[in-house]
Amino acid sequence: MSKPEILQVGPYPEWDEGPLNEAFTTHRYFEASDKVEFLKQHGPAIKGIATRGELGANCAMIEACPNLEIISVYGVGYDAVDLAAAKEKNVRVTNTPDVLTKDVADLGVAMMMVQSRGMIGAESWVRSGNWEKQGLYPLMNRVHGKKAGILGLGRIGFEVGKRLAGFDMDIAYSDVDAKPYASEWTYIKDAVALAERSDFLFVTLAASAATRHIVNKQVIEALGPQGMVINISRAANIDEDALLDALEAKKLGSAALDVFEGEPALNPRFLKLDNVLLQPHHASGTFETRKAMGKLVRDNLIAHFNGDDLLTPVL
Repeated sequence: MSKPEILQVGPYPEWDEGPLNEAFTTHRYFEASDKVEFLKQHGPAIKGIATRGELGANCAMIEACPNLEIISVYGVGYDAVDLAAAKEKNVRVTNTPDVLTKDVADLGVAMMMVQSRGMIGAESWVRSGNWEKQGLYPLMNRVHGKKAGILGLGRIGFEVGKRLAGFDMDIAYSDVDAKPYASEWTYIKDAVALAERSDFLFVTLAASAATRHIVNKQVIEALGPQGMVINISRAANIDEDALLDALEAKKLGSAALDVFEGEPALNPRFLKLDNVLLQPHHASGTFETRKAMGKLVRDNLIAHFNGDDLLTPVL
């Protein structure tokens, strides 16, 4: 029996490549020099697409695969998949939630700690000899007991809140409605009002057309010159130009960011700032989580082609 043919949009770690090639006939789109011609040649045979969250599958790719049945996303975010095109053609879509939730929450809280306590600069202070030559590092800001706002109380946002509770923080959140599982925290529907209340604003909501630039100039300035925004969701949820303007003008105290528009090519304005912590989109970047993500990508594909229920369907 022939193996289902799938389009692999981007590379995976080597521990995923072997099992993927064993289960499927893979066509490595990312290695093609002429991608349009590659899709013309292989598209009709493609039954599944294995992609990554930031790469997705656009309308042209979906249309180039007329026999496509499923798109399996390596990542929790699926905003780069054209869901309208997939739905129109009855293509199933899956992602990899849950397995990365706690690692992403861990990094978000770590970013808050590192930026608030100035740990990157403090290490440089020691390595450069300034501790010996100039004395103690400048005082920074505490975290415990401060007010935290969580914009989007889904899986990741809830895990962030659980961690912040350990720092005795006063926690509030914003979502489409109040969550019964967060009864000990304050619900504030409006993002501006949440920012006004917060010392730290965590952006953890899923990205969509409705949430694009939800953290806009008004939200950023409401957070204020002592506030910090931490983004472990998608870059599109923050208006980067407004964020950069506020950081440069000191209208926002600081930012800690794991995602960027056009990454990995960052806006060079970020590199000139000393009040922003920059991370290379690696919130899920642990061996344990990445292996679980790769397995879930394959398991969803295998379940589909075996006629079984999908493990983590989006569409």
